[in-house]
Amino acid sequence: MISQEPSAGGTSLLGVSYVMPVLNDVTHVRAAVTSLLRQDYTGPFEVTVALGPSIDGTTELVEEMVAVDPRIRIVANEIGSTPAGLNIAIRASSYPVVIRVDAHSVLPPDYARIAVETLERTGTDNVGGVMDAQGESPFQKAVARAYGTKIGLGGTPLHVGGPEGPAETVYLGCFRMDSIVRVGLFDEGIKRGQDWELNRRLREQGGTVWFTPRLRVVYRPRPSLCRLARQMVSTGLWRGELARRYPESNGIRYFAPPVMVLGVVLGLLAGLGGLVQLLTGGAPWLLLGLLVPVAYLLIVAAATVAVTRPDGFRAALWFLVVLPCIHFCWGIGFLLGYLKLTTNITAHTGRQL
Repeated sequence: MISQEPSAGGTSLLGVSYVMPVLNDVTHVRAAVTSLLRQDYTGPFEVTVALGPSIDGTTELVEEMVAVDPRIRIVANEIGSTPAGLNIAIRASSYPVVIRVDAHSVLPPDYARIAVETLERTGTDNVGGVMDAQGESPFQKAVARAYGTKIGLGGTPLHVGGPEGPAETVYLGCFRMDSIVRVGLFDEGIKRGQDWELNRRLREQGGTVWFTPRLRVVYRPRPSLCRLARQMVSTGLWRGELARRYPESNGIRYFAPPVMVLGVVLGLLAGLGGLVQLLTGGAPWLLLGLLVPVAYLLIVAAATVAVTRPDGFRAALWFLVVLPCIHFCWGIGFLLGYLKLTTNITAHTGRQL
């Protein structure tokens, strides 16, 4: 069991260290930090913000919050990457429970209380829940809908929910400090997917990662198609890199988008060949290749009708664009990472610099 710290009221509750890497997140960081200060968990806590070299006013905003509330502190993350920021913040923390926070996330008031209770009840090393993507604009609503459906990001429990129990990985995470230190913290060479890789090491060394649907964290998707595409290419690229590094941990779902990309591209090329056959008087049998992209478009259209009804007409129109963007950008990124076709993978962070 985790050693306990006395709270201000004399009761024995675990101390919690919230760690948050922040870089160019001026739009979301205030809401994320405020959600930590409003937790109903009554044990002692600290908020450590690993501040990267931001250029959008994030630094000034975080410094303003620190000046108002001494429970928040800043540690410099000169590298600027997510895993480096997490490790810097963890090393600067002092409590036996570490809760990872994303600057795009808003924790519900009962998050820490449920997370610590579950950590103690199950005796596991990491507890997490659902990334509850919620959009504000029609575009973000479309992205959120894609995140939360099986046809979007694969239907894993951390996106769509599921029964409580052991899991491969979870969103964010409430860790035992001694467990995360024992396995060596986050791998700073992995710019995206570092949470999956850390959870892999925890499980490999006999630990348990625990999913509970009681933990739902609001996540704000990227606000534009360009930033979504960048995020998906980077995520897919690193997923491909991890699939190549750790082949024993691969699931079939990781290969579905790249296979779809190859199928659609080959189908379009075959269709063009069929047009050439037709124009030159030959039998245009290669036109059959167009059945693949046509079938994909029909699937996208059917999914749009099936899942976007609550979101309005504009969000539905965006969904027709967002879903292929996610599939193709993620799939292309996966192929680049898996086949080692990128010259400098560490430069691909998916973040807006």
